[in-house]
Amino acid sequence: MPAKASSHNLLLIGIVIAAVAGVILGHLAPGTALRLKFLGDIFLRALFLMVVPLVIVSMISGITQLGDIRKLGPLGTRTLIYYLATTSIAVIIGIILVNWIQPGKGIQRLRDDFPEAAYQIRPAPLRGGSTLILLDPNDRFSITAYGKDWRVELLDQDAQGAVDPEAKSTEKDLPVLTWMDAQGQKIEPAATGRGLQVRMKERRYSFLQVLEGLVPKNLFAAMQEDNLLGLIFFSLLFGAVLSTIGAPGRPVIEFIHGLNEAILRFVRLIMYFAPLGILGLVAARLGQAELSLPGGFLGELSRLFKYALTVIAGLIIHGCLVLPLIFRLFARRPISGYVRNLVPALLTAFSTASSSATLPLTMEGVAENRVSDRVAKFVLPLGATINMDGTALYEAVAAIFIAQVYQVPMDFATQVIIFLTATLAAIGAAGIPEAGLVTMVIVLKAAHLPVDGIAVILAIDWFLDRCRTTVNVWGDTVGAAVIDRLEAGS
Repeated sequence: MPAKASSHNLLLIGIVIAAVAGVILGHLAPGTALRLKFLGDIFLRALFLMVVPLVIVSMISGITQLGDIRKLGPLGTRTLIYYLATTSIAVIIGIILVNWIQPGKGIQRLRDDFPEAAYQIRPAPLRGGSTLILLDPNDRFSITAYGKDWRVELLDQDAQGAVDPEAKSTEKDLPVLTWMDAQGQKIEPAATGRGLQVRMKERRYSFLQVLEGLVPKNLFAAMQEDNLLGLIFFSLLFGAVLSTIGAPGRPVIEFIHGLNEAILRFVRLIMYFAPLGILGLVAARLGQAELSLPGGFLGELSRLFKYALTVIAGLIIHGCLVLPLIFRLFARRPISGYVRNLVPALLTAFSTASSSATLPLTMEGVAENRVSDRVAKFVLPLGATINMDGTALYEAVAAIFIAQVYQVPMDFATQVIIFLTATLAAIGAAGIPEAGLVTMVIVLKAAHLPVDGIAVILAIDWFLDRCRTTVNVWGDTVGAAVIDRLEAGS
């Protein structure tokens, strides 16, 4: 077994052990499990750290790998159209299924409603704003990493305040920026009271806002404001322009490729920490469920089952119906013999959860299927980098599932943002285990959904990662056959 595949298997074993340990700890020792959440917080912060550089560099690198886009020729053009079309179809399938099945509907959020809780408000002169404190020992804030899109409402005072995302919150203390009344006027609420709730702000988008978001006024402001759709659009255009300027652009392209390799190596280092991070997130999530939700952690796991079935159903529809139909219509070859020669590659994809580690076997399999060497050497390495049908489908389902769990309204324009981001972010997904978590952060932040919601899906994600990687590789091989047939006929 290659050393790379062996290391991926070790990472898989570590992730599975961490997920199982988190489940056991969350059930048997929920108090201890909650104290491990700092491991998950560090892991998520490391993922946040990589979002902006990964978006910009991987998008530019992926486009420049095509060469001068003005001279793509039939092979490059067909490959690009195939990859964009199949990824878009996969995302649409995922969005339709998650809206129809609604796996997150009825799942209770971690408890952030306190209709009878006693509270106290203390000024925080050093950082500005104030601190909201729960006084009853049995009351606790369930999410200790509220982001900038969260707000707290005082039910007895008709006052609300934005949660301060830069200050540290705990189970008993919540930092608040400025208190406002219902008319948006700044007020000073009474120092004590009873009854509050913490929830996300409702965001609604128009198509005009989506289009305007594609063109940020300031690149650095877009980074600060998490306008990731704008960053993706800029990076794709910049990479396209860079590919057309010839010799002056080559040093820049080489620099971008080197930077991309360094960032992917950094992502791999973060993934080595993934077992500890997943242990902390899963244990804390299920520990909190054990303490506060009906049915405890078993109820939480049973609810995840519906989410997993939604993802798997989408992957089956795409992998077993859509891609074979495309194969039959455009490749016009017997599919049974084609699949038979790809079994080693597909099994390796499932076992390693890495399209990059599977690439040698994928190349060997399509060669046995008499796909031309010219097509295989262009289509498959490019596909292992930018074609992630299964990953894109999973990200769309997971994002809308998390929105359903947190009861965030998802209008059509917001789902368009998820469609665009999931489709384009697949270009930046590294071909290593659990790297989809990084692009998952991209999709969630673009739609202003709680990134903390990743903890909801981690208990089952290690298995779904294998399934979606298998579909990724299968989509690449179908593409090789389709493009080979089109090239031969031209």
